[in-house]
Formats: sequence, C-alpha cells, structure tokens
Amino acid sequence: MSTTFYKTLLIAFVAIALPLFIFPINLFEGEIVYQIGIQHSVIKAPLSLSYFIGLGYDPADMVNIKSFYLLPFGYAMVAVFLIGIPVLIAYRVHLGKLKNKQHEKN
Repeated sequence: MSTTFYKTLLIAFVAIALPLFIFPINLFEGEIVYQIGIQHSVIKAPLSLSYFIGLGYDPADMVNIKSFYLLPFGYAMVAVFLIGIPVLIAYRVHLGKLKNKQHEKN
C-alpha cells in the first residue's frame, strides 16, 4: 500500500472519531446501571463515545448512575465507524489513484 492509503486512512479516522468523541451523539447501543440505595436498575440506552472520556454530559445527570457500558452490538458499531469506514474510504482513494496512474501510462 502506498503512503496515500495511510494518509487517507488517518485523515478519515480523525474526521470520523473527533465528532464521535467530542459531541454527545448517542449512536451506540449500551446499558446504564442506576443505583438508588441498595437497589440496582439496568436500562438499555444509546450511548455516545464522548461519555467515556467525560465529555457530553452534565455531572448533575450522573446522579444515581453507577456505571454505563456498551453492549456487543455497540462495540461492533464502534469498530465499523472507527475502523471499517476509514479503511473503506482509504482503499477507495487508493484504487482511484491506481486507476489514474494506469490511465496516464496509456
């Protein structure tokens, strides 16, 4: 693979990851564990990646929340968004550059 592939991969990864980690975009399937006294309650809810780095929520919203985590489908979606889509974009750009080089030779 050429350096163009890796540059495009990095640019696509950053362009997709930054909004997902900075803005509270609730796309990923997860669960929130509430604890009130000794009672636990688990609720399925879409989560944002920004929650995991401490952005996108008000500390007052975290009252009675013991933890939150992604479910397997949520992890799969993260993999698709952060790995799959950037790889597809970079590969498509790489193929386009190869096609252009072949046209220039002919």
